[in-house]
Amino acid sequence: MSDATTTHVAIVGAGITGLTAAFKLAHRGCRVTVFEKGPQPGGSLRSTAEDGWLHEAGPNSLQYGKELKTLIAELGLEGEVVPAAPQAKRRFLVRGGRFVPVPASPPAFLKSPLFGLRTKLSLPLELLSRPRVRTTDLSLAELVRSHFTQELVDYAVNPLVAGVYAGDPEKLSVRHAFPSLWQAERSHGSLIRGMMAAAKARKAAGEGGMPPLISFKRGLQTLTDTLAARLPAGSLKLNAAVETLLPGRPHRIVWRQDGQTRSGEFDAVVLAAPASALAQLTVGTLGERPLASLENIPHPPVTSLFLGYKRDQIVHPLDGFGGLVPALEKRQVLGILFSSTLFPGRAPDGHVALTVFVGGMRQPDLARLAPAELLARIDADLRDLVGVSGAPVFVRHSFWPRAIPQYVLGYERWQEQMTALEERHARLFIGGNARDGVSVPDCVKNGLKLAQRVAG
Repeated sequence: MSDATTTHVAIVGAGITGLTAAFKLAHRGCRVTVFEKGPQPGGSLRSTAEDGWLHEAGPNSLQYGKELKTLIAELGLEGEVVPAAPQAKRRFLVRGGRFVPVPASPPAFLKSPLFGLRTKLSLPLELLSRPRVRTTDLSLAELVRSHFTQELVDYAVNPLVAGVYAGDPEKLSVRHAFPSLWQAERSHGSLIRGMMAAAKARKAAGEGGMPPLISFKRGLQTLTDTLAARLPAGSLKLNAAVETLLPGRPHRIVWRQDGQTRSGEFDAVVLAAPASALAQLTVGTLGERPLASLENIPHPPVTSLFLGYKRDQIVHPLDGFGGLVPALEKRQVLGILFSSTLFPGRAPDGHVALTVFVGGMRQPDLARLAPAELLARIDADLRDLVGVSGAPVFVRHSFWPRAIPQYVLGYERWQEQMTALEERHARLFIGGNARDGVSVPDCVKNGLKLAQRVAG
């Protein structure tokens, strides 16, 4: 590849992955052009402040790990970072129709009403597990069952997966969705010992334990807005839908913008768009769509409801991060986040805010309901779980028809197609949440990796 000052890189997709890659490449001296099909950059990071409320349409918090911390420092955003309240360490799960605190220590686990005696005894016994190398992938539920109990799957793993993926642990691949557990079993046998060893290694590397949760004073969109603002003038093209890639030396990209078809030549191309956009991309002069099957990756719909109340409308002390709901509890909601407890400035004085998640793989049709109908459906859950009385005084409804890619069993077939396309065409790179992790910190890491691969 030519030197950085003459290298022109096209980046398709201005979500967090694409913006991170573009920022790093521009910082290295590359010329970048970022194509975004929508009217604004940032993907699912959307924060809105109005009438004293601050609400998120997508993710609500970030784990402040090494890569994210470095990026925030490079952007000069340390002064905008807001740490989660100390109460956020307290989490809840529903059992028997009420929120029960998640035990935070081994003694608390032994006393907790969340789990029965057989599950409590399974933990020390699991420490004796021998390393094993499996010849085939398996679901997360199957892995946990083989080490612990079905109860732990039902009342810990199931709600956790609902909170992270809006998914189903019976369908998610351990190897692809939870690679650290896959490696823990291979190297240590015991999942507990494997996770303890990984935590010790992070500490030895100076990374500490579990990264703390953060947001920004004006919400998570601060991160993507700042990344976009730091790009060279004119390098971000909005409402620009890339339709065709003609590989070569250089590559040619054809896109639609303002009702016109346009094209340009680039030394390298980074595809950082969602799976559905990659599936529609034609490559070459024959109109072939080599990634068409990515359309078949499950992406369940999810609705996020931001609900504001007067403080005296809610009985629960809201003394924690929030709570998740196991499928066995037969509730309408996946989870309830105590937004105004988690970060300051989320609600006006004398008020509190909840963020409620609905739909996912568990109940996709619920996510598609109109706001008024959905509020009526979840009313009993809000009353039973947090003691809500009366209607919310503030409501914002965010619907994601294809929310989170599910790394299901057999996911390697889609990853192999992306790898094969890269291998067929030099200086073509593919990333995004369909390939290397669905969380925002995962996408930041992926963007950094893509920039390194292009520059390297």
